[in-house]
Amino acid sequence: MREIAYYEAKLEALREILAADERVHLITDTTTGFLGLSPQRTRFREIAERYPERVISPPISELASCGLGIGAAMAGLRPVVDVVTASFIFEAWPQVVNEAANAFYMSGGQTRAPVVFHVLHGLRGGGAAQHSHSPQAMLWNAPGLEIVLPSSPRDVKGLLKTAVSTDNPTVFLDHGLLFDVRGPVPENDERIPFGQADIKRKGKDVTVIATSYMVQRSLTVADRLASEGIDVEVVDPRTLVPLDFATLLASVEKTRRVVIVDECRQSCGVAAELAARIAEAGFDKLKAPVRRVTTLDVPVPFSRPLEDFISPSEARITEAIRAALR
Repeated sequence: MREIAYYEAKLEALREILAADERVHLITDTTTGFLGLSPQRTRFREIAERYPERVISPPISELASCGLGIGAAMAGLRPVVDVVTASFIFEAWPQVVNEAANAFYMSGGQTRAPVVFHVLHGLRGGGAAQHSHSPQAMLWNAPGLEIVLPSSPRDVKGLLKTAVSTDNPTVFLDHGLLFDVRGPVPENDERIPFGQADIKRKGKDVTVIATSYMVQRSLTVADRLASEGIDVEVVDPRTLVPLDFATLLASVEKTRRVVIVDECRQSCGVAAELAARIAEAGFDKLKAPVRRVTTLDVPVPFSRPLEDFISPSEARITEAIRAALR
């Protein structure tokens, strides 16, 4: 095991994926780099320069890029389409949810679209209403898509490798605030199967189910509360489709209390769906109501203080855990 940063694990995965399979092509904006952040541009360009015929930078049109990726996937390639900001996937909605997601079913199993749509979701600090969406719940409402939300360096490397190898269209949602998070990553080529949740921290008093960057935020809260004698278990689904609900429910049955933390809006979001499933399957196991900590149901403000106010902050996570224990 080595301890490396999230962005390093992601770059490592890209290098290994491109070297291992000539069918993998990357459709991205090479001026900003696949990671979308300035400090890593040079390291990404090294990859782009090594594979000039397989890393392409088309004109900016999310609809066209996603359509190109879907068609290439149907023809036998394994493209990764970098939509960059998650909000921009709305520009390609017909291609992603009405073409890629439906291809296998509507062809009677004759056509597959093994394409990966990569996006950066969530509140990032000043992104405002048009650059701060977390569309995973909307995508979950479109059957046929696999949905991936890594939260650690090990997860981003292992899950990205699986995403490229699966025969189904996959939406891979990264979070820019994870890029500098450091953690252990295996030396070997280790893929992480979809549909396998991970218990990031064991505890006995309350279960926190968290996704993406909210896993790191929840772990920070859990460590702080441990000094008060509150033992929090943090569970990361890692993928929404397929969903390892059995692991989530087993944790809830153990602690009898649950808080769900996710950056989608509260109404009809990921937390709402998980809360409904827990209520249906494990209502008799609960000692307290299910608590949700989400982004509030308003457009995201450009103002940083206002953005912090509507976000699933550490303070709100802490209060939800305390409320579940009262």
